[in-house]
Amino acid sequence: MKCLVVIAHPVHDSLCRALAQHAISTLTAHGHDVVVEDLYGAGFAPALTPTERASYYGPAFDPAATETHIQRLQAAEALVLVFPTWWFGFPAMLKGWFDRVWAPGVAYDHASDLGPIRPRLDKLRHAVAITSLGSPWWVDRFILRQPVKRVLKTALLGTCAPQCRFGMLSLYRAESLAPDQVQAFRARIGRTLSKWARA
Repeated sequence: MKCLVVIAHPVHDSLCRALAQHAISTLTAHGHDVVVEDLYGAGFAPALTPTERASYYGPAFDPAATETHIQRLQAAEALVLVFPTWWFGFPAMLKGWFDRVWAPGVAYDHASDLGPIRPRLDKLRHAVAITSLGSPWWVDRFILRQPVKRVLKTALLGTCAPQCRFGMLSLYRAESLAPDQVQAFRARIGRTLSKWARA
């Protein structure tokens, strides 16, 4: 499959980036065509521009500044998002990628009466989010009720790619992990992505 791996972490030697490289190696080893979108490394500008926002409800979205990113998203059959969860939300860089790239006419179409949007990411078959959190698992699940997972599964993929199978791999207490815990999480990534070869 054509796999798009989106990395959103500013520190080059971070745990997130190491996990991203493991995901890339796993996908490549299984024969997938992997394209990497390193948002910080590429200097992606996350702020939606006035022109882009004004065109959200115009005749057509203005893709001038994001055309390459849009083409990569539209070509993807599988999507891997690798990012830290900060304040139980996306890093601003990744949120900006959604704002500017998952645009009308790209990821979805507006209904004529501004009712429910219509999905456009028909090629996207699989998606997985790989994220690290400083908090323990019970805070994310029981107190916050997994806000990042709900936004990805329901608000983004659920409306723009409803046929896409979604998985969430969360590494909790990421600031105080033993090496064997990191290795166990790497193994989870490997098992999850290896299944795509048989799908």
